[in-house]
This record gives sequence, structure tokens and C-alpha cells, in this order.
Amino acid sequence: MFLHPIEWPNKARCAASITFDIDADSLIRDAKRNDAELRLQPISMGQYGPTVAVPRILDTYKRFGLTQSFFMPAWVMENYPDTVESILKAGHEIGHHSWRHEDPMNHSDEVEAELFERAMDTHIRMTGRAPRGYRAPVYSITPAMVTRLIENEFIYDSSMMADDLPYLIKTDAGTLMEMPPHWGTDDWPPFAHFAEIGYMMPVRGPSEGITPFFEELEAMYEAGGFWMPVLHPFLTGRLARWAEMEKRIEKVLERGDIWFAPLEEIAIYARNYTGGIRHVTIDS
Repeated sequence: MFLHPIEWPNKARCAASITFDIDADSLIRDAKRNDAELRLQPISMGQYGPTVAVPRILDTYKRFGLTQSFFMPAWVMENYPDTVESILKAGHEIGHHSWRHEDPMNHSDEVEAELFERAMDTHIRMTGRAPRGYRAPVYSITPAMVTRLIENEFIYDSSMMADDLPYLIKTDAGTLMEMPPHWGTDDWPPFAHFAEIGYMMPVRGPSEGITPFFEELEAMYEAGGFWMPVLHPFLTGRLARWAEMEKRIEKVLERGDIWFAPLEEIAIYARNYTGGIRHVTIDS
């Protein structure tokens, strides 16, 4: 079923990482720079993520013995240091997710480079090391950013969608693992209702919105693939939705043959996989 199948460690049927993008109120502050402070509804909606939802998610991960990956804009890290501390204390990974969730399509690469470096400084100062993984805002990664990640010795990106499985990006600058997301396992389509930034999705009920994620898991389980939901605490971390996620995760864990790990760990394994993985060349 896969052109370049990967055999996972300990005969696991598939690899999995439940990832969260903790954007908080960076979204509205970047989208409405002139009057964001007046927009208390979207600000408070974003604040719900790091202050209410993330503790709930971390509690579930602790009870289930899971170590997973979070992505945070550095502006969010600086404004929610307790959230950073709690994620790191629990042993989870924090990946680079821009400075303040700026879409690189809206400014020059010179500006993007400055924002990238500013965010790198924050990661190193607050986590004690440079991040190893990157996810672009709105998945808007550019060739220049790929080169930048390689030059900064990142292990992986998680923004491109050329395969179901992890694959290797090759450029003139070097190589980078890609951990591919997809909108089918992203909670923005079923749950985002954010008029101020142009998203007016028909909000689904908890089970209706979450069921497709686990239908994707079943397909990956049967084929020996890679399952990676891309979730947002202020969306899926709300009480009823997370309760539904928690029930389904618990049932999945009962199988005992799915390898749950942070993306960094899965990326390293895939890169070193002796059976070979897909290579995709990008002009840099």
C-alpha cells in the first residue's frame, strides 16, 4: 500500500504522535495589529488554550504515560512561561512555530529571517536547547525556510504534504526530514469559528468532529503508516471535545501495538531506517 513502507520499532503496527499547536492569542494579535487589544472575545478564546486546555491535556498524557510534541510561537512562549515550564517538566517536545504566527507569504524573507532568529533565541533561553522541529504557520513553508532549517541543524519539518509517511527533503543545502501533516487530521476544519481572521467553519459536535481523525488512524494502522493529528488547545482542548479524544486515545492504547512518541524521536528513527524512505528534492 505504501511505495516506501517503514517497519516500526518493536513490531509496532504504526507510529503516532498527537501534536498541538499552542497559538493562544497570537492569532488575533498578528491579524489585527491596530486594535487587537480591543477584541477581548478572540483574545480570551486564545488564552483558553495555554491556561485551561493545556493543563487538561498534560494531565491526560501523564495518566496515559505519553510523551508528545507541542509547537509554540515564541511570542506565546514568552507570554505564557508557566505553560512552557509545565510542558518541559512533563518531558514533552516544544517545536519552533514562528515568532507570532506570522504568515511568511505576507512579508519578505528578510523579515522572516529576523523573526525566525528572534524565535530561536527565545527557544534556547527558555528550553535550554535549540528546537529540533519546525511547523510553519498555516503550513506556509517556503524554500528559503527549508534552507534556514537545514543550516540551523533542524531534524525535521512538519508543514508539507507529499506523502503519508515521513520522507526526506533534499536540497542543495542538505537534507531535512518531513513529518507530513494533512487537513484530514487537523482540527481547524471541524472546529474553528474565528470571524476576525476569516474562518467561519460550521462547528461540529465533539464526536462528529473527532471521528475522522480516528478513521484516519484505522487506515494507517492497517497499512503500517504514520498518524499525526494537528490540534489546537483552544479548539480540541475544550472539555467535551477533549473528553471524547481521551476516550478514544485510551481505547487505542489498549491495543498495545502502536508506537506513540514525540516527532523528534520518530523523525530520527525514520531517517536512520535502513529499509529506505522516500526522497523529495526541492530547489533552494
